[in-house]
Amino acid sequence: MSTGGLRERKKQATRELIAQTARRLFAERGFERVTVAEVARAADVSEQTVFNHFPTKEDLVYWRLGSFEEEMLATIRERPAGEPVLAAFRRFLLAQRGLLGRYDEAARAQLADFTRMISESPALRAREEQIFGRYTDALAALIAGEQGAHGDVEPWVVANALTGVHRALVHYTRGRILAGVEHPELERDVRAQADRALARLEKGLGEL
Repeated sequence: MSTGGLRERKKQATRELIAQTARRLFAERGFERVTVAEVARAADVSEQTVFNHFPTKEDLVYWRLGSFEEEMLATIRERPAGEPVLAAFRRFLLAQRGLLGRYDEAARAQLADFTRMISESPALRAREEQIFGRYTDALAALIAGEQGAHGDVEPWVVANALTGVHRALVHYTRGRILAGVEHPELERDVRAQADRALARLEKGLGEL
């Protein structure tokens, strides 16, 4: 076992502990009512350690979205020759399940708590929009690079349309959860909405 590998596993374990502790406190009391210092005390680490892993308080909630962006871009970049960008994005998006794909009681409770926490926090919703904007720009840059269309409007429009589907599904799912809809109806409902939205992009907007 390498020293570097052990160090990385310890770092990841600390990161997971801090994030889980933060989410528990946020779910219990609300995001705005919990300080980073309180998260540090509950996780038995220093406040500086928290910031070493999570540059902002909002990152304690959204840190996994970085891997979402990386996986999305990799799916588009590494798609088979001849596969359209839309088809690759559909394949990626419909494979994202997380808590939504688990039917156990613990997952349902976590999903409901997480949804309420974000819905009640202007700071988290604002941070979420920033993150959506960042990976929309990254997708636009990737498409522009493939097409040799740097500076053109079309890649940006395409990227916004694709990530707009994801953003709309996030908001739709959140509303359904707050309305009390649970698995498996919730997952079927969201998937049906995703299929309709992606089909609309495939057909185009001319007939609307």
